[in-house]
Amino acid sequence: MSSYEVELPDLAAMESFAGRIAERLRAGDALALSGSLGTGKTTLARFILRCLGQSGEIPSPTFTIVELYEALRIPAVHADFYRLETPGELEEIGLDDYRQGAVLLAEWPERAGGFTHESGCLSVTLDFTEEGRVASVEGNSDWLERLP
Repeated sequence: MSSYEVELPDLAAMESFAGRIAERLRAGDALALSGSLGTGKTTLARFILRCLGQSGEIPSPTFTIVELYEALRIPAVHADFYRLETPGELEEIGLDDYRQGAVLLAEWPERAGGFTHESGCLSVTLDFTEEGRVASVEGNSDWLERLP
């Protein structure tokens, strides 16, 4: 596992970071987006979806839990697990079915039991700083040669 930090002083920096992630994504990857409310998880996910080719609306999956984007460079599943009571609810949602051949952008991954056990998991934790935000990035084995 490899880790580092990326300073994100403004939206342009976050968009650039999202572009670097999107360039390196592969089907089967999980992007675990963590951080407190308002740190920019949904914003980062939206920038990544734009970079993958989504031109239409990108609603927050807070209430639907899962949003699918199939007509992209790589199909993507954008999920927000904030409302899950237990990780067992993932079976009811059928997340594994959605993930086949797709990339998973997972907000609040810890509420879904986490994805760090997967070799294709890239964990990004967003925090506020005096200068804006910082992303703490950790890549599992599949990410060692392609960290953004």
